[in-house]
Amino acid sequence: MTLAFISLPYPDFPLLALFAVMLVGFVALAFGGDWLTHGAVAISTNLKINPVVIGLTVVSIATSMPEMATSLMAAEDNPGIALGNILGSNIANIGLILGVAAIISPLKINLRLIQREVPILILVTLLFAAFALGGGFQRVEGMVLLSLTVAYLVYIVRGAKQQDSQAVADDFAKNAEQVQHKSTGKALLIVVLGAGALALGAGFLVGCSVEIATRMGISDLFIGLSIVAIGTSLPELAASIAAVRAGHGDLCAGNIVGSNLFNMLLIGGGASVFAGMEVHDELLLIEFPALVLFSVLLLWIFKSGHIVSRCEGALLLFLYLAILSISGLSQFGYFS
Repeated sequence: MTLAFISLPYPDFPLLALFAVMLVGFVALAFGGDWLTHGAVAISTNLKINPVVIGLTVVSIATSMPEMATSLMAAEDNPGIALGNILGSNIANIGLILGVAAIISPLKINLRLIQREVPILILVTLLFAAFALGGGFQRVEGMVLLSLTVAYLVYIVRGAKQQDSQAVADDFAKNAEQVQHKSTGKALLIVVLGAGALALGAGFLVGCSVEIATRMGISDLFIGLSIVAIGTSLPELAASIAAVRAGHGDLCAGNIVGSNLFNMLLIGGGASVFAGMEVHDELLLIEFPALVLFSVLLLWIFKSGHIVSRCEGALLLFLYLAILSISGLSQFGYFS
């Protein structure tokens, strides 16, 4: 999918310029996601929607918009980037983001994550892998994933206990202070600007990534798994570090679990319905098993004392770097 106003002559750019434009794309994605979130929260606040509903739905989905924009932008012409971005982002969320956050400060884990969200994450991950083994992601698989997105949103809103509701409301109140004074018209403008920045950033990121991959002789799949995945996860990394420093480690862990669920259900479903996602054989050998491993390991770590220690964070980070290295070697044919 190519938009005229972001179609640039990438083949004519020197390599340094491509990386510069890619950096602009990352910045646009970060600001776009932030603007979209604040605008959506302001509109919801003005309409007096329950803070629990806002926190568990509007904010969670809005913060996944960089991945969504990038995957949809790439789905039609560069499906390797679309699926690679989803897989790479989910692996990076657990290995890189949770690992770095735990190294900075051990994370206390809310019991709800262990009893509800992480088991759901494992089931969704297994379903996602089963679709991959079954021949790829087409419109039918996409509709199933999007239907599960709706079901999950209904579940988490209806199933929120009173103590969960108060925690979400308190956290929302802190974030809402800066947007409550905005009128609905101004909030709508911010949403539009955020959506435009997301489209611009995704277009730059995908265009430069494909050109760099072509020049370096590597696949757009690995670009999606590595550079694009890490780049679109940078806002989550910054937010997680800030949450840990503020003493909200449980919020950091919850955001990671929620982000992984929405990446597979909402983004994977949307990209599948829009253009489909082809599954390369090497993904079934490395990335999909790695994603299942990380999801199961997440439950084991969360259950071990209800805390993610610095040693466990270092283990996650080491496993992430190892998997990324193995994936890179595979892309260059060392395991063929």
